[in-house]
Amino acid sequence: MSSERTLSDAWPAARTRRHAGFSDIVEMAVFAVRGNWMRSVLTALGVIIGIAAVIVMVSVGQGTQRELDRTIANLGSNRLEIWGGAMRMGGVRGGAGSISSLTDDDLAAIHREVPEVQYAAAQIRGGTQVVNAETNWNTQWVGMTADYFETNGWQLESGARFDERDYASAAKVAIIGKTVREKLFEGSDPVGASIRVGRVPFTVVGVLKSKGQGPFGDQDDLILVPLETARRRLAGPMALPPGAVMSISMGIARARDMASAERQVSELLRQRHRIAPGAEDDFSLRNLTEMVSARTQTTRLMSLLLGAVASISLIVGGIGIMNIMLVSVTERIREIGLRMAVGAGPREIQWQFLAEAMLISLAGGAIGIALGIGGALLAEKFGALPVALDTQVILMATGFAVATGLFFGYYPAHKASRLDPIEALRHQG
Repeated sequence: MSSERTLSDAWPAARTRRHAGFSDIVEMAVFAVRGNWMRSVLTALGVIIGIAAVIVMVSVGQGTQRELDRTIANLGSNRLEIWGGAMRMGGVRGGAGSISSLTDDDLAAIHREVPEVQYAAAQIRGGTQVVNAETNWNTQWVGMTADYFETNGWQLESGARFDERDYASAAKVAIIGKTVREKLFEGSDPVGASIRVGRVPFTVVGVLKSKGQGPFGDQDDLILVPLETARRRLAGPMALPPGAVMSISMGIARARDMASAERQVSELLRQRHRIAPGAEDDFSLRNLTEMVSARTQTTRLMSLLLGAVASISLIVGGIGIMNIMLVSVTERIREIGLRMAVGAGPREIQWQFLAEAMLISLAGGAIGIALGIGGALLAEKFGALPVALDTQVILMATGFAVATGLFFGYYPAHKASRLDPIEALRHQG
């Protein structure tokens, strides 16, 4: 297509005016993009991929962050966890809790001597088969003291908690999680029903509200029983020494007291267990809030990294726009000279090419947003990834598309506006 034909066919609204208005500039841009539609589509491809990638990556990152926030809430806030020490046999070291170094007296001492500790609960646990009529399910049981609900953030969906008499008399009562309820009772109300935990009959007095998946699997797949009940009926006399517990979980009243409470509990247990200065602890103290916060920070950094990697596609797409617009300026030098000869100024020429770059970028951005939303929904449905679509992400992607067109379209447009009319008319293209 020659320059003369392009000029005569392209701008019907501008031919009768010395100066083109905004609508004329848009009309010219639409004609130029449509006249080379294949090149325009290929030029916009980088922007399309970049915008779609940004939306998918950021949505997955935000969804993961929300999932972690929910996990933190389910774990209970400001929480410390103490496990028994690690057994050594020859050169082999067992995991935390492989020896029973914690006792009921340790729990009482923590309650009594560490004022920062608001709640503290001791636990022992194990796994067994649970039976209701002809239905059975393998799950874990937890023998616990009264503060277990507060330290672990558990609430009841139906029924009631254990009372003081249940804890004192080793009553055969149980509170079950949602998964156990679904497996044994198929949605019916289990409160008041009798189940068999191992070989021991228990009465269900409550059902826990669902927490869903946690860091260590399904949090709803458990049965709670009073600590003394678990010792006598489930763990057996040989499982633990008298008065021993597997772990102690604590809830600290204020977040700023976490470090102080952790230090005081450690010093108290070392003193009670008669551990010499410099000797290794016979217990393991974990700050779960710090552990989850570290994972949260890691997830944030990964989200930023994913967004940055996706943004590279936008930069590549922008460079493609700039290259094509520079080629377009070279191809249309004579056309530019004719426009200047009939009265168009440098600003109008600049706006003409900038409008073309913006049109390609915005069209690519719109397609990219649609593909990004679709891709995020598919990732959630088929990829089992946590996705959080946010209006701010879509607005950010739109802003990226506009910025890409402006930034990478400015130089070709500026170059076109600086052409000398006489030299442009002499150009043979």
